[in-house]
Amino acid sequence: MTDVLADQAEGSYLTDGFTLRSWLLTTDHKRIAILYLGAITAFFFIGGIAAAVMRYNLISASGRLGSADLYNRLFSMHGVVMVWFFLVPAVPATLGNFLAPLMLGARDLAFPRLNLLSWYLFMAAGFTALYALIAGGVDTGWTFYTPFSSLYSNGYVIATVTAIFIAGFSSIATGLNFIVSIHKLRAPGMTWHKMPVFLWSLYATSVIMALATPVLAMTLLLLAFERLFHVGVFDPAVGGDPLLFQHLFWFYSHPAVYIMILPGFGVISEIVPCFSSKELFGYKFVVWASIAIAVISFLVWGHHMFVAGESLYSALLFSLLSYAVAVPSAIKVFNWVGTMHKGYIRFDAPMLYAIAFIGLFTMGGLTGLFVAALAADVHLTQTYFVVAHFHYVMVGGMVSAYFAGLHFWWPKITGRMYPEMWGRAAAIIIFAGFNLTFFPQFILGYLGMPRRYASYPAEFEPLNLLSSAGALVLAIGYLLPLLYLLWSLLYGDKAPANPWSATGLEWKTPSPPPTENFPETPLVTQPPYQYPLAEAVSHE
Repeated sequence: MTDVLADQAEGSYLTDGFTLRSWLLTTDHKRIAILYLGAITAFFFIGGIAAAVMRYNLISASGRLGSADLYNRLFSMHGVVMVWFFLVPAVPATLGNFLAPLMLGARDLAFPRLNLLSWYLFMAAGFTALYALIAGGVDTGWTFYTPFSSLYSNGYVIATVTAIFIAGFSSIATGLNFIVSIHKLRAPGMTWHKMPVFLWSLYATSVIMALATPVLAMTLLLLAFERLFHVGVFDPAVGGDPLLFQHLFWFYSHPAVYIMILPGFGVISEIVPCFSSKELFGYKFVVWASIAIAVISFLVWGHHMFVAGESLYSALLFSLLSYAVAVPSAIKVFNWVGTMHKGYIRFDAPMLYAIAFIGLFTMGGLTGLFVAALAADVHLTQTYFVVAHFHYVMVGGMVSAYFAGLHFWWPKITGRMYPEMWGRAAAIIIFAGFNLTFFPQFILGYLGMPRRYASYPAEFEPLNLLSSAGALVLAIGYLLPLLYLLWSLLYGDKAPANPWSATGLEWKTPSPPPTENFPETPLVTQPPYQYPLAEAVSHE
């Protein structure tokens, strides 16, 4: 069997053509995933450099850049690039593209050409955004609130929203492809309740992508019309309403938080049972919690507008609904912890990242209760408390899940093992650097330091200095995986088909997989996560 796998590995998708044309015109979902991986990695470091310069500015109370306008454009660039070109597509476009057909037991996604078109749309959007940022950038933040963005900003608003508009079509196409593939391409025997949780997470994410993204596209189109032709959609001087923009924007952008985090939930649900050698505790609860989050996420946008002019009754309703979304999120955390309970846990790099995700996401979720509460939110909403809360969920949570998944499936993707010691070291450094960076910002926000300011009162300087020192540690932590994963491509040991003894169809094909994924269509006869019981493993 080993010899067969070795022979098949020589004819993998990586060796199926070496020309630039063979990559740029490929319809193989695995190669498209690699194209996405390269693109979003570049955007991650572009956004990260902007963040580093921001933290450099905030080392001193008076600001080191000497220009509030430059600072505005820096944090806008950081937000635009990180949210629209890294956080939203990271897991679905890379890991999702690579793994969905393999997990389904399929040859490819339902619409391979549409998949390639999605990547070209994403790249067109990315280059448009980079043009806007290089030409002068925007000073509106990533939220483009009107009337500033539609009437007063002197930045490249039209070019930037055009980039996001195009990226939205890429996102919709990807989501539709996943939905149809999951419905139509499951291997024989793979019923809905024998499907891995990662696929369930992609399914829930795709529903949000397909239903919510058009609202964002329409909103940005109206913003462009308002800015170019003063049509009176958001400008109150000609009959518009700036609050309408916020309603439409957050109707997409709060569900978009779950576009970013739901795939991360799926990644963690694959890793925790594997490295605990236990079946996933409460599989059906985890699955339906994903669907519940997707549904409730459409009902909570109003909590972003507590101080913007909602009626008291609307605010109370949105506050209660915002608390409701915490329930399915908490179910997932309880099930992961329940899976680890009495498990035979291996602390390899994917598991360290997964544990970091659970801790940081829980911290972000609990602090979310403060911004969902009316009275607390009025004090906290324009402060660094919200910055810290958002980053604990999206960066601490989602990026940890992304790194966990990248390390878990790296041997499958590349056919090479990474140096485990460096993987563990990077996970620990990132966890420490992240907390050192963002925990002081909870205190800063509680004390009243406003966000988006280039300078601040001197009393906040020690905590800002601590936060900037943490950002330096975090930057080192993020650079390490880039270096040792690239190193592993040249010098890493060859990966076996299943280096982690994991379940799932993707591990039943060689590493890296052949172009056709499976020589024969696999048959699913067991539920997912059939790992040995912890007690049995501990006595081996």
